[in-house]
Amino acid sequence: MSAPSSTSTPLAGTALDRPAPKGLDAIFRPRSVAVIGASRRPGSIGAAIFKNLLEHGFDGPVYPVNPQARVVQSVLAYPTVADIPADVDLAVIAVPSKQVLAAVEECGKKGVRGVVVITAGFKETGAEGQERERALVEATRRYGMRMIGPNCLGVLNTESNVCLDATFAPAWPPPGNVAFSSQSGALGLAILETAGALGMGISHFASVGNKADVSGNDLLEYWEQDPGTTTILLYLESFGNPRRFTQIARRVARTKPIVAVKSGRTKSGARAASSHTGSLAGADNAVDALCRQSGVIRTDTIEELFDVAMILANQPLPKGARIGIVTNAGGPAIMASDACESHGLELGTLSDATTAALKSYLPPEASVKNPVDMIASATPESFEKTVRLVLTDPGVDAVLAIYVPPIVTTPLQVATAIVKGAEAASAELAARGESPKPVLTCFMGAHGVPEGLRSLQKHHIPSYPFPESAAIALARVVRYARWRNEPEVVERVFDDMDLGSARAVVQGARARATNGETVWLSPDETRALLGAAGIPLVPTVTARTADEAAEAASQLRFPVAVKLASTTLTHKTEVGGVVLDLESPEEVRDAFRGIERRLDEKGLRAQMDGVTLQPMVKDGVEAIVGMSHDPSFGPVLMFGLGGVYVELLRDVTFRVTPVTDRDVSEMVRAVRGSRLLEGWRGSAPADTTALEEVIARLSQLVGAVPEIAELDLNPLKVLPVGQGCMAVDARIGVRA
Repeated sequence: MSAPSSTSTPLAGTALDRPAPKGLDAIFRPRSVAVIGASRRPGSIGAAIFKNLLEHGFDGPVYPVNPQARVVQSVLAYPTVADIPADVDLAVIAVPSKQVLAAVEECGKKGVRGVVVITAGFKETGAEGQERERALVEATRRYGMRMIGPNCLGVLNTESNVCLDATFAPAWPPPGNVAFSSQSGALGLAILETAGALGMGISHFASVGNKADVSGNDLLEYWEQDPGTTTILLYLESFGNPRRFTQIARRVARTKPIVAVKSGRTKSGARAASSHTGSLAGADNAVDALCRQSGVIRTDTIEELFDVAMILANQPLPKGARIGIVTNAGGPAIMASDACESHGLELGTLSDATTAALKSYLPPEASVKNPVDMIASATPESFEKTVRLVLTDPGVDAVLAIYVPPIVTTPLQVATAIVKGAEAASAELAARGESPKPVLTCFMGAHGVPEGLRSLQKHHIPSYPFPESAAIALARVVRYARWRNEPEVVERVFDDMDLGSARAVVQGARARATNGETVWLSPDETRALLGAAGIPLVPTVTARTADEAAEAASQLRFPVAVKLASTTLTHKTEVGGVVLDLESPEEVRDAFRGIERRLDEKGLRAQMDGVTLQPMVKDGVEAIVGMSHDPSFGPVLMFGLGGVYVELLRDVTFRVTPVTDRDVSEMVRAVRGSRLLEGWRGSAPADTTALEEVIARLSQLVGAVPEIAELDLNPLKVLPVGQGCMAVDARIGVRA
């Protein structure tokens, strides 16, 4: 590249002809770039960034800024960004951390619109670095600039009229329709290299680093509007604003799939929880819930992230979960079938016309049922015809073609045949007025396969080394397609809830707080709070003595249950605080005294506030509905079956508030024991409509009264259809 002109006159036909960029366009579509810290020293970050900008043909001037050098990589250098005689839209900063703030100030005075701070040494290093980062953010906002970083790999844009590589990565991916945001710079290096190896085209890439200014949420909104991006990939280490992420992702995923992998799956919550919900709700459960509610496809690994992305970036979404398998080897077909069924897919049933057509050219030893095993002697022509026939069958929504290289064929021949078969099927489906269907391949073995893979990549057919990988990726895409095809829903609101009374109950309890600890509501307060929310509770009477308990029981219908009343002892059964099926006042007196005695033996008698009495509720299915307040995600709802066994079996599901009717319906049906609600072995079906209403009311309650920290309705009896449900026991804690 020749030295830049000493004047600011725009060069005709270049990026400088474009209007001045605004917002994130200043970062991804700048007209000009300055590299502050551009270096002549091979191997340095500043040298690599400047070299990449020149080498990949950025459509605009690139200005090196280096006070120690007159020329950098054959381009005239400038001592400061202020000395550049032309406008600068984007500055990439790669100088020592203590010099970054001064560089940003100079950029602001120059009128630079976007900065990418590569330099590390900010909040990730401790208090001093955190202060430097705070000052950095203040400076960018004062001058109206947007900033990526600090502590990042950089950004790139492969659009032909931009070709921006403002990274120090050695790999330049092929252009395409996939945008990628990574919170890890080191992982970003591997991501770009892997994308190139897989032939996956990238539109934009951003390594966000510390996310001091531009966040993943900002990028989602930017890529939502980008016509060159159809699929968005995210590598996450943390959520800055989970609630905003949910709102944005739910909207974006309606038109552009979002695939995310988040590290730190096994990190448990830092605080101890006193409720069942609190002990079960960890940060990763909240992430799972958030992704599920937002339509985000969450994968467990980076490899799976790419597996899913290869389908989304290259193939249409499947209309259903019926899979057709075409193979020349029986073993891999069985593996693929098992993987499909274990991940929620099903093998489509081929029509009589399809099986008759297959029989007409396949050898007698071949299997013409799904999976179609053409045996090892299958020719490329067999692959072409079979892929076309199975893909156009009305009982199939997607096809997985598996090829194990024998001696008689070459991978390139088979790949070409699969492409032809897929193209012919698409034309036939279009002629019938039907949508195209996705095709995946699995080319097993190493010898000679790469040439076939290159042919498949060229024609946008994803290929996988093993059938299980293909099945898992397809299952995730099928679930996403199902979510996207469902109508949008909104949060359900109950106008009959007395939220003012609910707040008054909570504020009254908080007045008892000491040392910022969680305050547990008394039985009377619990009844008042649930009553204000319209959540039914089994008739309950409180007694402080054995005689009071006996008298109170007489006012209820026998048999009754007697339970410990305590604002400090959480799990009543563990301290002998629950006695069931009492048939007379005398049995109630004995039960009261028995609870006192057991607490005396454990040294816990002082924590007994009395007992509560309730009529026994024998009908219905036992469930638990709860809420725990996560410090990052806010209120997290939990649903499960089994009452006291819920922590042992851990058959529970979670959602982040606020929830929609669909979220609630999915919660109830997501647990493994949900069939109990449908009527199991002659029992009456449970009132799931009433159950869903309780969950929705709880969501509205904890959203309106954020001081509620933990809540359990355990057990919640779900009665037969039409009879509703009742909370038998409830425990509610509020933050001081």
